[in-house]
Amino acid sequence: MLRLLLRGMSRRTSSVAAQRTRAVGRHLMSTSASSAEESVLFESNSSLRQYILNRPHKLNALDSNMLELLRPKIEEWNRSELTGTIVGTGNGRAFCAGGDVAGVPIIPKAVVENAANAETRPQAIEYFKQEFEMDYILAALEKPYVAILDGITMGGGVGLASGALFRVATEKTVFAMPETKIGYFPDVGGSYYLSRLDGEVGTYLALTGDVLKGRAVFEHGLATHYIPSRRVPLLLQRLAELDKPSPSVIDSTIEEFSSESSEDETKTTLIGARRSAIDSVFRHNEVESIFADLVQLTSHEDESVKTWASSTVHQLNERSPTSLKVSLAAIRRGKKLELREALNLELNVAAAFCGEVTSDFQKGVNKVLISREGGRPDWSPSTVSEVSQETVDKFFDPSSTYQLDIPDTLQPPSASRYFDYALPTEEEIGSAVMGSHVNAGDMGATAEEIIALFERLRPGKQGIREKVQEVLQRRCTLVDNADGNFVWLKWIHN
Repeated sequence: MLRLLLRGMSRRTSSVAAQRTRAVGRHLMSTSASSAEESVLFESNSSLRQYILNRPHKLNALDSNMLELLRPKIEEWNRSELTGTIVGTGNGRAFCAGGDVAGVPIIPKAVVENAANAETRPQAIEYFKQEFEMDYILAALEKPYVAILDGITMGGGVGLASGALFRVATEKTVFAMPETKIGYFPDVGGSYYLSRLDGEVGTYLALTGDVLKGRAVFEHGLATHYIPSRRVPLLLQRLAELDKPSPSVIDSTIEEFSSESSEDETKTTLIGARRSAIDSVFRHNEVESIFADLVQLTSHEDESVKTWASSTVHQLNERSPTSLKVSLAAIRRGKKLELREALNLELNVAAAFCGEVTSDFQKGVNKVLISREGGRPDWSPSTVSEVSQETVDKFFDPSSTYQLDIPDTLQPPSASRYFDYALPTEEEIGSAVMGSHVNAGDMGATAEEIIALFERLRPGKQGIREKVQEVLQRRCTLVDNADGNFVWLKWIHN
């Protein structure tokens, strides 16, 4: 009898245990499924606050729901005394590839559909307003903000990342603002950030939509640091261990995970003669003049310049002529504006692209992204010369009623902070050569002295020597003082 009683108790215990196991399993599966369905995940690890864009099958394409999840959490973290560092990452092979049109990341499908109808057009414009406000909030955070660009970073992803004090690229980073391909323009602060890159690199990227990969994103100042992708988890753990870190501490911490440049890395090809050509061609304020200079360079004696010019002519001929002219005008205006002003300007331009002035946006999306038929969309007007100044001016109508709703309590970010922890800009290097830099002498300097200056100003930063050497070789002549000891640098003014 006792044995039977014990056997029954054992069966019941086993049954209860099995039920509990199945319940725990169902709970775990439910939790996992719930997490998988969340388009943005939020994690806290000591003082680290991390958002994770979680639509890997869509390359973390940004939609309204994601923006609605992000904003309150980011604002909450920014107010919290427990927050040390805010970090943005993405799951899968992208940080964020923009919006989402029929499965192709660029602009959300609903935006394009709403823009095509006058009655629903305000909803399309509301998406851009929501997006630009999020970009500004991230740029104006009081807490240090680190964006990890470990993968594809385009369009809306550039907007989320550009305001970060620290922007970390890896060998997997693919950066572009390809909006002119679809009859739109580089928004999300593109007029502000791209216009402040060295020379005319930003103008070139804005009009062509050309792609930068890996270390090249760091070399042009779009990223402040470059580390191997495999070290990202270690970096996040180290950042979590920092209690209320200062920007300088975060900078040195990220730098610890950097590595020296190697031959197998994707470096920029926009250097030397090709870079000089970019600055010369894209300095113009008229797209027609840019085309004219490019056509001239297709006969250049330097084969690399000749090839680049031919390729660029082809690229621009495929773009919307209206987009080219509006993008160039936005870049020129954006350089003189504060970020908030630039984003407000871009909101007005976005509204005009949503059908109030041109239909190229809808045509470009349908041809390039949805039907994918290939070939040039039926742009209207079809050529640059047909796009009048009167049409361009409509995109920048000062009487527009569209305005961003940004809290007045946010401290406006300064333009200089974008480069505070990046490689020295060409302008900085030039001021050192000419003696006007606050830390440089007013006498002549050698190349090694200029390099040593920036290595001292940015201790431990990788890539200083390569960046300064490239600029000096391209922008300076040598002056021998004839004493057999020193060869001074003289800056060439364009």
